[in-house]
Parts: sequence; C-alpha cells; structure tokens
Amino acid sequence: MTATPEATIREIVATDYRTAAVFQRFGLDFCCGGCRTIGEACRDAPVDEGALLRELDSVLQTPPAGAPRYDAWTAANLIARIVHVHHEYVRQTLPLLVQHTAKIADVHGARHPELSHIAGLFARVADEMTSHMAKEENILFPFIAAMEDAVSSGRPAPQPPFGALGNPIAVMEAEHTFVGDAMAEMRHLTDGFTPPEDACATYRVCLQELDAFERDLHEHVHLENNVLFPKAIALEAGSRS
Repeated sequence: MTATPEATIREIVATDYRTAAVFQRFGLDFCCGGCRTIGEACRDAPVDEGALLRELDSVLQTPPAGAPRYDAWTAANLIARIVHVHHEYVRQTLPLLVQHTAKIADVHGARHPELSHIAGLFARVADEMTSHMAKEENILFPFIAAMEDAVSSGRPAPQPPFGALGNPIAVMEAEHTFVGDAMAEMRHLTDGFTPPEDACATYRVCLQELDAFERDLHEHVHLENNVLFPKAIALEAGSRS
C-alpha cells in the first residue's frame, strides 16, 4: 500500500500498525479521528503533508518484523485481544488512577489548580469506560462473534437486538471520542504529562500512569474503530447479500 492524500488514516493504520507512531509524531489522531483522509487531517492540523507521506511510505515499504497485521485477524480474535489485553488493562488501572488523581489534587491542588479538574475528568472517564466495556462484552461483541460464526458456517446471521449494527457502533465510537478528548485535555493541562519541579513521587507516578493509559487507549480504540467495527459492518452487509 502507498500513502496518498486521499487515503484515510484508518486505512493506513489498519494495514500497518507501525504507521500509528508516525501519525503520533505529527500530532494526528489515528484512533478517534481515523475516518479523516490524510489530506483533510494535514489541512486541519496544519501538518506538512509531503513530509508525512514520505515517512508513512518509508514505513509501509519496509517489511514488518513481527508487527501484527490486525486487519487480517478474524473478528473473534480481535475481540479476544481487545477484551483480554485492553479491557483487562483498563480494569486494573482505573481504580489506581482514580485514587492517584484525587490524591495529588488534594495535596498539590492549591499550587496546581488544574489537578482538581483532572481528578474530576478522570472520574468521568472511569465511569464511562466501565459502562462502555460492559456494553461491549455483554451485547455488541457476542453479537459480532455470533454473526461471524454464522457467516463462516453458511448459516443465517442472527437478528440483532438493536436494529442495524451501525447503531450501537455509533454509540461506542461517540464514547471513544469522549474518553479520547478527555485524555487529550489532561495531556494539554499537564504539558504532555510532564511533572513540575515540586512534584512528589506520587504526582510523578500518576502522570506516568496517565500517559501509559492514554497510549494503551490509542491502540484499544484503533482496534475497535478502525479494524473490528468496519469488519463487522462488512460481515453484516455480506450476510444480507
């Protein structure tokens, strides 16, 4: 594949996940903003389109050394990775980050008032992600897996309990956008999760945890928005043809 201004960020990253690092270096959102074309994203940023395309092509033309080709995975395998890797990470991390963001806001909030806003914002992220993952694991993901199994076996696809598959997917993508925007705001407020000189050990660790959480979120959302959901929509269309 060759990177062109007309290609969407989603198509490029789904083809080769190594290109995600290139988009990150140029400050372009490859998960929630993946539906934009490269040309559109560069104009909005603004970013040097030629420089970005050259870096993307350099990656795309270099044979991957063990980099996963998620676009070639089945929906069931993608779901397993999302649940057992990313959802599990979120479940383990949320309680600690809720505790840590509240603690540093209490201790350092007088000198760094942005910390109180961050603590409240992350509490909302925790509530959103908890509800979001439950809906995926109990409703959306089982339906996608059952639909894939039926299509691959030549059986009629199950009837969705929520109308067209695009309905719950639109809700999931909107929730991804909320969480992604919240994390981006926290990054902005902390100058890229950089601790100030008077930061204690907990303060520094908390910012490192927020940075790691956001990085995991980017891959997590990419796998859903850019790989699993388009695959599921294609399966649904194929089952009706």
